[in-house]
Amino acid sequence: MTKRAVFLDRDGVINEVLTDRVKFVNKREDLFFLPKVPEAIQMLNESGLFDLIAVITNQGGVGLGYMKEEQLQDIHTYMVDELKKLGAEIDEVCYCPHKPKEGCECRKPGSKMIEDIAKEHDIDLSASYMVGDREPDIEAGQNAGTKTVFLGEDYGLANATFPTLYDAAEWIIQDAKNH
Repeated sequence: MTKRAVFLDRDGVINEVLTDRVKFVNKREDLFFLPKVPEAIQMLNESGLFDLIAVITNQGGVGLGYMKEEQLQDIHTYMVDELKKLGAEIDEVCYCPHKPKEGCECRKPGSKMIEDIAKEHDIDLSASYMVGDREPDIEAGQNAGTKTVFLGEDYGLANATFPTLYDAAEWIIQDAKNH
């Protein structure tokens, strides 16, 4: 049976970034979920259509020295635990800690993080989805062979565009049922 995944970018998809409340998430106190994110992830979980919900995030702040890797891991543990309390399960968090122009293979728009998780969990990427709010997220999904969903204003290169993760989750579930 085909195993599917939904890959989610973190900043701007799950949590606030560059808002009045927070510029960047460099400590757990800076993590604020965007509206209806727990409900969206819970809906994906409960659909029974996906074997894996994973967060795929560039975290250049580590390579640039704004935070240590241990701080990032603490943020991710906190994020996963808080979502779980709200009924939303994230199975895995994968991040690129390198500087933006370091030339690593894992940084989006590269698709290594997605491909590595897919290989580890035997995921069919052509039946999976990458959700992001920036061009590199969509390019990473395309490079990996997933369907892509853009959050924000219309971005023609994605398979679909929605204002929120909740709206995107409804479409992803319907699309997965149809394919």
